[in-house]
Amino acid sequence: MRGFFQRMNPTLRGFLIILAIVLVIVVLQLESTLIALSLIAKVAFLLAIAFFVFLVWRERREDIAVWPRRASVAFYAAAIIAVADIAAYIYGGAHGLEVLAFVGVLALCGFAMFRIWRDQHHYI
Repeated sequence: MRGFFQRMNPTLRGFLIILAIVLVIVVLQLESTLIALSLIAKVAFLLAIAFFVFLVWRERREDIAVWPRRASVAFYAAAIIAVADIAAYIYGGAHGLEVLAFVGVLALCGFAMFRIWRDQHHYI
């Protein structure tokens, strides 16, 4: 039996594993557990994003401290808005034009942070 699964197409083997997991969830009626795990994964993902932003800030805070006040406030505000935008998307969900607004806000925050960073590191 082991040789049968080793010779099987990897895509088919993956689909069979997914099917087995789905069958276990349906037979044991674990839908509520799956929903709880999904919520925990959402929280963990948001915390991972916030932790990444914190690590980037901690690594570069000496550089940001010497920037003009306006540039540093705008940079921090763009970072906070980006994290809040991701949190709103994760917890509120988005449909239709809301997805476009999510992507637009995230892109504008990223562009603002990029421009501020580039302007502060542009040497003539």
